[in-house]
Amino acid sequence: MSTFGVEEEFLLADPETGRSVPAATEVLKAAQEEPAPGAVHAELSQTQVEAATVPCSTLDELEYALMAGRARLAAAASGCGVWLLPSGTSPLGGPAVPTAGSRFAGITARYAEVVRDYQACGCHVHVGVPDRETAVAVCNHLRLWLPTLLALSVNSPYHYGRDTGYASWRIIEQSRFPGAGAPPWFHDAADHDEQVARLVDSGALFDEAQTFWLVRPSPTWPTVELRVADTAVDVSGALLQATLSRALVTTALTDLSFGREAPWLDDQVLAAAVWSAARYGLNGVGVHPLRAERVPATELLDELIVRVAPALAEAGDLAAARELFAGVLRRGTGAERQRVVGEPADVVRLLAIGVSDED
Repeated sequence: MSTFGVEEEFLLADPETGRSVPAATEVLKAAQEEPAPGAVHAELSQTQVEAATVPCSTLDELEYALMAGRARLAAAASGCGVWLLPSGTSPLGGPAVPTAGSRFAGITARYAEVVRDYQACGCHVHVGVPDRETAVAVCNHLRLWLPTLLALSVNSPYHYGRDTGYASWRIIEQSRFPGAGAPPWFHDAADHDEQVARLVDSGALFDEAQTFWLVRPSPTWPTVELRVADTAVDVSGALLQATLSRALVTTALTDLSFGREAPWLDDQVLAAAVWSAARYGLNGVGVHPLRAERVPATELLDELIVRVAPALAEAGDLAAARELFAGVLRRGTGAERQRVVGEPADVVRLLAIGVSDED
């Protein structure tokens, strides 16, 4: 069974105003002084930080790693007088201050207004694969399921104090970048690399490591990297994305071993499916990427569950996955949980990790 790991991006917020605050340098310094498994990283904006787990073999290992990463950053943030928020976008907004460094400076200069206020946070799942050729072939298979993974993860309905009407405003923010969304179908690794190189040569991408696709062969690790999900409200949401992602990769590997290629999908229909998932989450209609028709989002979720059940059982994750699914259906997606609270200022307090009502 493949190993898997998760990178979680978080926002930093001012406890007084609830707005995002550029405190990443101080928070990361404090976090790095505490020995812990995994790593912490800077992001494009000083209002964001990231926790990355080590590669894990089981859900129990991954749960421990996720909890440790969140606790590490939350404690560091608290020590610096700020809150750590698990949300795809900042409910109340705030100035995005670029992180120092030549690469971040180059990206800011390249994309101008698109990144000037960009503070989107995702939950990225890495799943180990044998080689790069396999990674590209697996990504082809995963395209079909990207909208459903997104619908399950939506957690960014607010933007600058307004309800956007979307369940994942993060995806809409990302769509302003060239080549964002679901990746095209690639013949092989050489085809993938040639298309990425063309985007770099045309100036659409800053470098080869900066594709905006929702799934890709990792440019750094021997993994498939799924970047479709919003940052989860809690660890259970990240665990669900991780176990489903690994099960989908396992299913794709099985198909490939029998010579079954990924189904052909119309890129425009797939883009519509991603948009619909961002708009409605699980609470409304979806677009079936294969049949090119509108269906209830829950029908797409049922198809996903049936598809990955054998791989979940093989990994020993089937019972845990069912429990995690039940939790989402019982409590609602992150977007639904944010909207129940109503006022964005109250949403910030709800989200803040390690903050009690008495604080």
